[in-house]
Amino acid sequence: MSAKPKSKLRDFFEFFILFLALYFLTQLALKQFFPDTFSKDGNGNGATGVVLSMQDATVKGDHHPVMIIKNHTEETLKFDDSCPKPPVIVVRVAESGEEEALITMEENAVPCVPLTEIESGGKVTYELSPWKYSLFSEYGTYRLMLPISSDVQESSPVVEFSISEAGPITQMFRAFISKPLLNLLILIASFMPGYNLGLAIIILTVLVKLVLFIPTQKGLEGQRRMQAVQPKLEEIKKKHKEDPKRMQEETMKVWKEHNVNPMQSCLPILVQMPVLIGLFFVIRDGSILELSQHLIYGPYQDLSWTWGTNFLGLNLTEPNIYVMPLLLVVLQFSQMKLSFAIAKKKKESKETKESKESKAGKKDPQAMQQKVMMYGLPLMIGFFALKFPAAVSLYWAVSTLFAVGQQLVVNRKELK
Repeated sequence: MSAKPKSKLRDFFEFFILFLALYFLTQLALKQFFPDTFSKDGNGNGATGVVLSMQDATVKGDHHPVMIIKNHTEETLKFDDSCPKPPVIVVRVAESGEEEALITMEENAVPCVPLTEIESGGKVTYELSPWKYSLFSEYGTYRLMLPISSDVQESSPVVEFSISEAGPITQMFRAFISKPLLNLLILIASFMPGYNLGLAIIILTVLVKLVLFIPTQKGLEGQRRMQAVQPKLEEIKKKHKEDPKRMQEETMKVWKEHNVNPMQSCLPILVQMPVLIGLFFVIRDGSILELSQHLIYGPYQDLSWTWGTNFLGLNLTEPNIYVMPLLLVVLQFSQMKLSFAIAKKKKESKETKESKESKAGKKDPQAMQQKVMMYGLPLMIGFFALKFPAAVSLYWAVSTLFAVGQQLVVNRKELK
């Protein structure tokens, strides 16, 4: 009688550990690929005074620099409103390391946000996006100096960073994915009432999913075939665990008999990933057209309108913490549950041949992995929705809803 509670307790701890591992790995990946959203700055730890650092020491061309100000003093820092000028002094640095020129402001791409104050022990992340095309349009090294009162510390904090040309892969990605998707989004919005960004995102997401429908469908069918033969593959592993060569031969035989190609479930996903990633970036970064001029085609360079960013009461340029996280958790859970439905049915049909007593103490790694994916992934998606703009959450919700419908089509025949 005690085996069942112990087994449940063990399963809980295994699930908890796997969930933590998945969470931290995902956080690490997001900090690596999306530093603008998940900023990670190690400068100034254990320092005193006012510390000025950059979110990225090397900024890719057509991106804007982001600075981080940390106040390690015991008093609140107060700044005068410098707008429309930046709150820092910008200097171009020559290759020799000497100051080349003091850069003055010409015009702002977006309205300037004044830097007013930083509390003691506080940190402010300040985007220099208003001066993206005026002060930081050329490649090279820049030096920023934050003017502060001499009563705070003897010298004003200084930081250097560089702006370099984007690599060939990034340029190709922009030319063939980011630019077409953003301009298609603009085209769709031009026909929407109030140039509504939410409606444009929904239509664009559905169009992209329809274009990718066939490769996605083939991938899902490949997954279904793999799940269908999984019990046989498990039996082969148990039977020939001491003979890897025989195990491989029997596995290949099963794949051939059931017309299973392991790459069928992977290749379609790899084909569509660049498009989906590009769509993600377009919706995340393209919500401010003034900062996306390098991606906009000639006919749309001088638009007389901007996005209508209110959609069903949501401001799509800001994170939504009440509706979108819960919605994404439900949709993602539904998708995961459907994706594992076939495997669950196969497993249940097999378990009818075994007694529950003989299974009580057995571990099922595959079942544990499915639990982590089914419960852990939706929770993490919901957590990310707290940080990303609602426009990104809307795209993810529409994309997931489409995927749920597509998974239903795949499962319909098998689950009958």
